[in-house]
Amino acid sequence: MREHRSWGAPALLSVPGVSRWWVARWWVARWLRRVVAGGVVPVVLLAGGCGRPEERVVRGLGWSDCGDGFECGTLRVPLDHDRPDGERLELAVVRLPATGDRIGSLVLNPGGPGASGVEYARAARLVVGEKVRERFDVVGFDPRGVGRSAPVECLDDEALDAFVAMDTTPDTLEERGALEAAARRFADGCRKHSGRLLPHLGTMDVARDLDLLRQSLGDQKLTYLGKSYGTFLGAVYADLFPGKVRALALDGALDPADSRMLVNTEQAVGFEEALRAYVEDCLGDRDCPFAGRPAEEATDEVGALIRRADTRPLEGGGRRVTEALATLGALTPLYDRASWPELTEALRRALNGDGSLLLRNADQLAGRQDDGTYSNQLAANLAVNCVDGPYPATAAAFAEDAAQASRKAPRFGAYIVWSSLPCAFWPARPTFSPHRLTAAGAPPILVVGTKRDPATPYGWARALAGELRSGVLLTYDGDGHTAYGNGSSCVDDAVDRYLVEGVPPKDGAICPGIR
Repeated sequence: MREHRSWGAPALLSVPGVSRWWVARWWVARWLRRVVAGGVVPVVLLAGGCGRPEERVVRGLGWSDCGDGFECGTLRVPLDHDRPDGERLELAVVRLPATGDRIGSLVLNPGGPGASGVEYARAARLVVGEKVRERFDVVGFDPRGVGRSAPVECLDDEALDAFVAMDTTPDTLEERGALEAAARRFADGCRKHSGRLLPHLGTMDVARDLDLLRQSLGDQKLTYLGKSYGTFLGAVYADLFPGKVRALALDGALDPADSRMLVNTEQAVGFEEALRAYVEDCLGDRDCPFAGRPAEEATDEVGALIRRADTRPLEGGGRRVTEALATLGALTPLYDRASWPELTEALRRALNGDGSLLLRNADQLAGRQDDGTYSNQLAANLAVNCVDGPYPATAAAFAEDAAQASRKAPRFGAYIVWSSLPCAFWPARPTFSPHRLTAAGAPPILVVGTKRDPATPYGWARALAGELRSGVLLTYDGDGHTAYGNGSSCVDDAVDRYLVEGVPPKDGAICPGIR
C-alpha cells in the first residue's frame, strides 16, 4: 500500500460527527509545504492500568519552522496506553504562535473522525478569531490513524472508487449480498494492512494522546476547540481528566449516550430537515429548478432524482454517478447554508442528466483528489467509529435498522445506516460503550448547538450540555453544521470570550440566525 496524502475533507456521512471545515479549504486550498520534522522526541508517558492516568515526565515536541509562520513537531505516544514502554506512534503536530500576550495553547480538532487537525490548524487565520490568536498558540494534530499520524490503510484507490459508489440502498437479496461482500472486503483490507493499529484507534486512546500533547506543550490545563466529532473527543477528555480542563468549546455536539445506530438514524433525520429547509429557500428564487411547485412536491422530486440514479446513473465526465454518489453529492452542500446555491446548480444539471457537480461534491466529502487518489479519511473514519461503540453484527440486523430509518428519513435513512455495514465485520472490538459523560469536577464547558444542524442535530447539544455536570448550552438559531466562525458575531464573541477569559455565556443563551 502506498502512503496516502492527507487532504483534510471531512469523513463520509455514514457515521456521526462529520465536520464542515472543508468549506475553509475553498479559501485555503493548499498543502503543508514540507513533511513534519522527523527524529526521535521523548515525550510524556502514561502510567498503565485502569482509571485516570498520571503524568510522569514532560518533554518537548522538537519544533521546527515549516513556513508561513507555522512550526511543526512530532508527538510520540504509546501504541497501547496500557503498555507505555512498548511500541510508539509518531503524531504530526503544527502550531501558529500567538501574536500577543500569550496565555497558552489552543488545541483544535475539526471532527470526522478522520479529518486532519494539522491542515485545519493551517487555516487558523480563518477558523479562529483574531482575539483568540493573539492570546494562544493555535495547535492542531493528526490523531492516531489519520493523515500523517500512522495512517490506517484499507483499500487501494480503485477499490475505494468501487466502495464509495456501491449501492447502499439494496432493493433485493442479491444487492444486499453484494453490499455485504463489499463491506467484508473493506474490513478485511483494514485488517490486512493496519491490523496492529485497529484495536488502538478509538477516541479513548486519542483522548489520552491529547493529554500527552497538553503536557508536552507545557500547559497546566487544556484549552480546546472541538467541532462535530471533536466534541465527542473533548467530552471524553473532560471525563477522563476533569482536573486538567481550562476551557473546552464543543461546537456541533454528539451525544455520547446514544447508540451508534440511533446516531445514524437521527443524523439522517437531520439531513431530511436540512433538505426541506433548502427547498423552501430555493423556491423563493425564480431560478430554482423546482419553482412553482409546493415544497413537499419539490422535496420529493429531489429524492426521485437521486433514486433514479440507482438504475440510470448520471454522467460525470467519464465516471458513472450512481445513487450513492448522487446522495453524497446532494448531502455535501447541506452542511453550509452558503453552499445552497451550489446545490441548486448541481440539481439543475442533474435534472438534465449531468451529474458532474454532484460527483464533485461527493469526491470532496470522500477525500478523493482530482487525480483519482484518496486521502485516508474514509478508512480512518470507519476505523475510529467501528471501535467507538458496538454495531449490529449481521447484515440482517442492518436491514431492519435501515428500514426503520427509512420510515423516519425516506431520502437518506437507508443510505446512512447501510454505509456503516463494515463495522458489522470489524476485526477489532469496541473500546467504548455509549453512556453519559459527566466530567464531574471540570470547570464550565461550553456546548454550542445549531437549531437546524443536519449532521449533529440540535438535540445532541442539549443532551450533552445536560449530561456534563458543568455544561453550558449556547444555541444558534440558524442553519448549517456548527456555528463558530459561520458569520454570527453573537456566537463568535461568546466563544472567543470563553476561550480567552474562561467566562461562558449564560446557560441557555440564544444567538439569532443570519440570512
